[in-house]
Amino acid sequence: MPTRVLDAFERTARAGGSTPALRRKLSIMWDTISWAEYHRDVRLAGRALIALGVSPGEHVTIIGYNCPEWFIADIGAIAAGAIPAGIYTTNTAEQCQYVAHHCEARVAFVENAEQLAKFRAVREQLPHLLAIVVMHGEPENGDALSWKSFLALGETVADERLDARIAAQQLDDVCTLIYTSGTTGVPKAVMLTHRNISWIVEQGAALAGIKAGEVVLSYLPLSHIAEQLFSLHNNVMLGTCVWFAESLDTLGEALRDARPHHFLAVPRVWEKIQARMEAVGAQSPRVRRLIAKWARRVGLAGGYAEQRGARRPMFYALANRVVYSKVRASLGLDRARTLITGAAPISLHTQEFFLSLGLPICEVYGMSESTGVTTASTPTRYRTGRAGFVLPGAEVRIADDGEICIRGPHVFKGYHKDATATAEMIDGDGWLHSGDIGELDHEGFLKITDRKKELIITAGGENIAPQLVEGQLKSIGVVSQAVVIGDRRRYLSVLLTLDPEKIPAIASLAGSPARTSEEAGQCARFSAYLQREIDAVNQRLARVQTVKRFAVLPGELSVDGGELTPTMKLRRKMISEKYAKEIERLYAEV
Repeated sequence: MPTRVLDAFERTARAGGSTPALRRKLSIMWDTISWAEYHRDVRLAGRALIALGVSPGEHVTIIGYNCPEWFIADIGAIAAGAIPAGIYTTNTAEQCQYVAHHCEARVAFVENAEQLAKFRAVREQLPHLLAIVVMHGEPENGDALSWKSFLALGETVADERLDARIAAQQLDDVCTLIYTSGTTGVPKAVMLTHRNISWIVEQGAALAGIKAGEVVLSYLPLSHIAEQLFSLHNNVMLGTCVWFAESLDTLGEALRDARPHHFLAVPRVWEKIQARMEAVGAQSPRVRRLIAKWARRVGLAGGYAEQRGARRPMFYALANRVVYSKVRASLGLDRARTLITGAAPISLHTQEFFLSLGLPICEVYGMSESTGVTTASTPTRYRTGRAGFVLPGAEVRIADDGEICIRGPHVFKGYHKDATATAEMIDGDGWLHSGDIGELDHEGFLKITDRKKELIITAGGENIAPQLVEGQLKSIGVVSQAVVIGDRRRYLSVLLTLDPEKIPAIASLAGSPARTSEEAGQCARFSAYLQREIDAVNQRLARVQTVKRFAVLPGELSVDGGELTPTMKLRRKMISEKYAKEIERLYAEV
């Protein structure tokens, strides 16, 4: 049954008592925060916000990498009847100002001096802001509160005042704002209610069998709905134990330490794990490489057999004992029951790589406006290349133009301060128009083919889904990213980035002296190798989907470079503008 967030938290915390709720690394040791300590600090944070003058329905913002203070600030705000809004850590001062001003934030929680500097730079443009709280470190100049000083304010407010705030909340009240990362334009603020969030968590728990005390690892941006659901709200409502990775760079080490029961990664993270495993495998002795190749062949056949309900190959158990179990242990995934991907399209090449190692990735599909999930896969019900089946209690229909439309208890309340955009998103019958193009197969599994607004319409009037072509191109071993170009053009071309760890080995095969992406892009022999690989991909595509020309970019696309959103989606408009010269050369007369 849907529930208010704080009702669930109270039940979970009481049941958890002295058992671990949150764990973070301090120096070389993992520190533990019990449910009792977590509960105490959440209530102190809620009382402190009341002391600062925050009223029910007002907003606070949070910017910082994943940590216990992020959770406490978020749930503490909800306890006080306020509405938290996360900000991506990569945002500029101006982007922080936009979010904080748009939601008229009363308090800003910032991770450290770096994030504090952003708010100091725009402080005069935030007339509603009452206070800034620094979660880590002691602020200078007296214009911000330390975390310790903030919690101490909670001691000045009676528990009964917080209880009254909690009691006044309704299931359909907004309890969090999710600002879209935005592939185009300014971000919109998605209003999610207690009902939205608790319904989705309930569905996920039922499908994945998530239990109290099970470990999850938190490392993706908490300002995004996927990570909020997976780590924060599953923790609050189900009692999972959350381990916080120190950074994306130390993810591998954190995985091996935490050994999570459930693991969520966006496609780019899965691709990076794959690239590292392939690079290590290439350096293995010949006999080990041959065994791994055999095991992967057996694993892939076994994975597809399992999906059909057929028996796995005869030697699957042997391959599991010799290879798969060791791979899982080396990755820290030996306890993992569910491996999940979402937030962006994942290539079939990457899915099949992990499937061949006995690690099926469960794809989910959703958007912030549908509280993150609409279709889901489970380890016992999945189809490689499909985004899962429709959640029980939700509805999906495919419109005449192929657009995926969604209805159910998880559809958002609307965009904050934007009734016009809300009306454009949700029609009179309550259907949420996703903007994604897809189809439901005969088994009820959803396949996403493209974004409605990202469809390429060539000069010849052909509609092309770039993501389909890009997924095929990323099956080329050395290619890390691909961006297909061709809107209003005579043919398709592509911008490629290369995996720097694989370039030397591929260059040797191609007879090229190249050792970097820049050198590879300028080397005729390396280019000839890429052309042969692209020609092979073209054989698998319809004629209108084939790629005629390509360019190799000198470095990878990144969030810092502006080409990717914080959730690793392509910012196509930004890419087209940034690499306009390279694109024009692809269409110059030869």
